[in-house]
Order: sequence, then structure tokens, then C-alpha cells
Amino acid sequence: MADAAHLLSLPWLVAAVLAIVFVAAIVQINLGMGFGLTAAPLLALLDPALVPVPTLALGLMTASWGAWREREHVQWREVAVGVPGRIAGVAAGAGLLVVMPGPRGFMLAFGTMIALAVVLSAAGWRMRFSTASLLGMSTLSGLMGTLTSVGAPPMALIYQHRAAQQARPTMAAFFAVGCVFSLTGLALSGWAGPDDLLLVAIMAPAMLAGIAVARRLGRRFDRRFRPALLSVSAIAAVILILRGLGGLGV
Repeated sequence: MADAAHLLSLPWLVAAVLAIVFVAAIVQINLGMGFGLTAAPLLALLDPALVPVPTLALGLMTASWGAWREREHVQWREVAVGVPGRIAGVAAGAGLLVVMPGPRGFMLAFGTMIALAVVLSAAGWRMRFSTASLLGMSTLSGLMGTLTSVGAPPMALIYQHRAAQQARPTMAAFFAVGCVFSLTGLALSGWAGPDDLLLVAIMAPAMLAGIAVARRLGRRFDRRFRPALLSVSAIAAVILILRGLGGLGV
């Protein structure tokens, strides 16, 4: 895995990373979710060091901004109900990372989780909103979010039929709180270090630019990007899985 100094030594890589983060921030602010699913698979292909910690840290910032912008519509009781599930998922994800068999094992697990995220996003399943479903999906969100920084798809399943005015800021608030728990779990498991802070600092300007552009777009954001996003994420997941399988001798 490359470090921040290596990233800065390759201008094309810096440009690609900043472009990905810029677009992901626009998606997150306008939909209340999607930063991880947009950014994580592509960043992992460029350099596994960019996930999950740096991407989660940026996701925390974009989700926090989205929740604050529409804070009067956040359903805090629902966020509180989902927190125990998120913590359980974080614990499971951090435990898996501790026993992960090297970088190739990480790529295999990462690619598998991204593939699951794509399936959940594309399936269109209907799930009744209840305390049980909220706890279950928040647990899966915590597991996926900690391993890959992509925790939105499980929550989107149960919020897909809620009014956007409530669903968008509530999911943003949930992800903001969830990212804090995931980052804590990653730090305790030894997956977060000083170099992650440098990577976040490099990528943060693109995130801020994306937020600024998203504010100008308002609600005119075109959701027809979704099929293209899922297609790109699926391709990235397959490549990561193949890399992991090759490294494991399969």
C-alpha cells in the first residue's frame, strides 16, 4: 500500500483521487447517502491505502454537513434506535480486519462487500420499516461501513419509501454518527494511523469543492447517474475480488 508521499509523487493519481472525491461529495450532499459507494470502489482500485479510513473520515464530514443543513428534519429517535446495531456491526467488522490474511485477503473481503452493496442497491426489495428491521440493517451497515466505508445500501432499503425530506437528513445523521463508531473501531483494531490523516488532508479540498457545487445544484441533482454508478461499482468489485483470489492462490 502506498503512503501519502507516494500519492503526492504521482500527479495523475492525485488528480484521479480528487476527481472521485469531488463527485462523491456531490452525490452525498444531494441524496443524503452515496459517498462511500461512489468513492470507495474506485479509490480501492487506485490504492487500497485510501480505504477504509480516509474515505470514512471524508464521509463523516459530508454526512455531518448534510445532516446539519437539514437538521430540523432529522428523526433523532430513529438514529438512536439504530446506534446499537451500528456498534455491533462495527465490532464485527473490526474483528474481521484483525484476522484478515494480508492485503489480498482485504481486497477479497472489500470486493465482496462492495458487490453486496451493489446488489442491495439494485435489487429494489421492499422492507417494512420497523424497530427490528432498523436494528438489523444498521448492524449490516456497521459491518459493511467498517470494512469498506460503504454502509449506505442496507439503510437505503428501509428508507426508500419514506419521504425524502425526512429520509435524506436522517440517513445523513445516522452515517455521521456511524462513521465515528467505525473510525473508533478501526483505530482500536490497528487499521488507522497517522498517514491516514495526511491522506484525508490531501483529499479534503476536493470534498469541500464538491459540497460547494452541490449547494448550487440544490435539488436539481440528476438521479439518472444511479445505473452508471452501480455499473462502475460492480466492475470495480469484480476486479477487487479477482485480485484477492489471485493473491490467495485460487
